Amino acid sequence: MNILLRKKIIIPLLSASLLLPLAACNKGVDTNGPNAATTIGTEIDDSVITTKVKSAMMADDLIKSVDVKIETRKGEVLITGFADNQVQIDRSSAVALAVEGVKKIDNKLVLKEGTQTVGNKIDDSVITAGVKTAMLDDVQMKSLDVAVVTRKGEVQLSGFVDSELQSTHAVEVAKRISGVQNVINNLKVKK
Repeated sequence: MNILLRKKIIIPLLSASLLLPLAACNKGVDTNGPNAATTIGTEIDDSVITTKVKSAMMADDLIKSVDVKIETRKGEVLITGFADNQVQIDRSSAVALAVEGVKKIDNKLVLKEGTQTVGNKIDDSVITAGVKTAMLDDVQMKSLDVAVVTRKGEVQLSGFVDSELQSTHAVEVAKRISGVQNVINNLKVKK
């Protein structure tokens, strides 16, 4: 009876529970969002592209030390962060564009100004944590969709948001954090 129970009930239930998530990959276009219909398959493809771009940049000796955030939406790669020189900025675009699946590059890397002390780095970490916490606490923001990088009190916001209003609000939230001297808004409205 135990073997029969396993064959007739447990194995089919287990199989169905493992295959059910795959059915979601065939999900149609989400038309509930204001600007951006994507499928789960597209989101997975974007995650793969992001990972491949990050790996390609880490493998490149010229740019592997660049403080960079990579985000992808519908094949469009957004590169943000800070670079030591213009050559690194240009090389970042070239490396990302060579990755299969990348349709467009939006390179928002900014040149680092001056040297950064250990104290600056610690202060920047505290500021970044404060901005991320404020985004989590804010009902209008989806903090997981907004990347935050700080250098010498200058906060750079990047990622994809639902509207221009949400982008402006994110800047306001960041500016409220103690120690923030400037906010660079590299947020893009989902298309």
